[in-house]
Amino acid sequence: MLFTQDVPALEDGVGYRGPTACGAAGVTYRQLDYWARTGLVEPSVRNPSGSGTQRLYSFRDILVLKIIKRLLDTGVSLQQIRVAVTQLRESGVEDLANITLMSDGASVYACTSDDEVIDLVRGGQGVFGIAVGSVWREVEGQLAQLPSERAEEAVSGIDDELSARRRARKTS
Repeated sequence: MLFTQDVPALEDGVGYRGPTACGAAGVTYRQLDYWARTGLVEPSVRNPSGSGTQRLYSFRDILVLKIIKRLLDTGVSLQQIRVAVTQLRESGVEDLANITLMSDGASVYACTSDDEVIDLVRGGQGVFGIAVGSVWREVEGQLAQLPSERAEEAVSGIDDELSARRRARKTS
């Protein structure tokens, strides 16, 4: 997972459906679906396992979606965003609330200190920055007002109905 440290205390198995994730991150459902299918941001609470199941996105997933949206809005290509997300996942950065993502419009840099930000700006590379901590707080505030659900509760009702229909078809 991209974010493993300092995540708000949420119960395991609690997530947000696609439309809720879209609203909190400011992306369209079409973007969300494409990014899930291509592996950019897959729902970590529950990925659909067949007809009738809903994706459930965690807080971390929605935070990543919001950051991706901000990078897209500033002109960074989806290809560069994929590289940046992969680098962040691999770097194992300890405190994401203190990261500032900087970009020159072509590349994305993860700065973990004020000195790194200043060096980028002095070198003429940094054009804009996204403070992950502020995006984090923004997503927290938005999700506090939106409905969440437990993964096992949502699945059980749908799977039971579908399972009953399948069993009825097989025995007929």
